[in-house]
Amino acid sequence: MITVCRIEDLPPGEALRVTEDVPAPIAVFNADGDLYAVDDTCTHQDASLADGWLEGCLVECPLHASAFDLRTGKPTCPPAKAALRTHRVEVVDGLVLLHVDATADEPA
Repeated sequence: MITVCRIEDLPPGEALRVTEDVPAPIAVFNADGDLYAVDDTCTHQDASLADGWLEGCLVECPLHASAFDLRTGKPTCPPAKAALRTHRVEVVDGLVLLHVDATADEPA
């Protein structure tokens, strides 16, 4: 489990890119008060999704406009075809905690 930040440091509509203590970058999103974490790199081309546009539970890649559902990691439109891995994230005592382990949800 990795401490990402304090919850007030991740306001609704924002994302953080986690690179320390993880095998590959992970993006943590606050989608209108619900927290989600997915692999940060778009499956279509090498672009950070934390730099993308968040609307509800969807994030749009800043490079070619592929969109992904943060709840499932599945792409919702081309050009991306492969899903992202999702990761568990929770808030405990005001801290945003990211669970990174071998049981992270695999893309479907």
